[in-house]
Amino acid sequence: MNRQIHSVGRFSRGAIALLAAALFLLPGAAGAQEKSAGNKAVQGESAADAEAQANNPLADFTAFNLHNYYIGEYTDPDENGNQFWMRFAKPFSIGETKWIMRASLPVNTFPVAPDLDHKTGLGDFNVMTPYLVDLGNPTITFGVGPQLTVPTATRDGLGSEKWSAGLMNNLFHVLSPKFQYGYLLSWQGSFAGDDERRDVNVGSFQPFVFYQIGGGTYLRSSAVMVYDFDNDTYTVPLGLGIGQVIPSEKVVFNLFVEPQVSIAEKGGGWPEWQVFVGLNMQFRK
Repeated sequence: MNRQIHSVGRFSRGAIALLAAALFLLPGAAGAQEKSAGNKAVQGESAADAEAQANNPLADFTAFNLHNYYIGEYTDPDENGNQFWMRFAKPFSIGETKWIMRASLPVNTFPVAPDLDHKTGLGDFNVMTPYLVDLGNPTITFGVGPQLTVPTATRDGLGSEKWSAGLMNNLFHVLSPKFQYGYLLSWQGSFAGDDERRDVNVGSFQPFVFYQIGGGTYLRSSAVMVYDFDNDTYTVPLGLGIGQVIPSEKVVFNLFVEPQVSIAEKGGGWPEWQVFVGLNMQFRK
């Protein structure tokens, strides 16, 4: 057990660094944000607009995000783990239509059967490409489109070893400068890959809520609910965290930490509790 915990700690330095940065920078960043708030323009938009759009996954900006989930305990086995995500988003156009490409690649540290030793390596690569639907309301961003998962895991047990495809739907509503909400709904099923591995047939629903306190500081909740249709298992987590938006002339930085705990689950392999830490960067045009 000591060797396993040491393994997770060794490969979770990115998580520790992000968490330490969040705890250290959040109070000071609020003061810096208040000083810069006097200059209302951030590349043509107000500081309030930048804060409201900083968590919009469908925003019309190139973005690069670093996200980390430290998993303190699974439902079964009684072990810990870590998942570090690198995500890149890029808007593009096809004729008169607008789209966003979002590519995600994880670095996983999981307890792998049969001996439950922790192994670390790349997980499966995922790309989503929502088409942005004009609903005639500038405060609502709505996207729907395909997604594809490629079995790029570098070790057994760190990925599905299946090619999967499916659909996704994303909504983000700036109800006011103070309050924003939305969701990401997705489903994917496997169509090729290792015949000895079980098929993928998974749906997920991620509701998210953001409340702006002021000075760029905000409260957040963004836990992901997952249902495995093949095994009839699921997880329903709840999160509550805090973040800080720091706009500059060319980049809007968004640093946050959000503890999450399962309030309902069925089956093994789901997180009992985890800590979600992230750094989002939106690059202004």
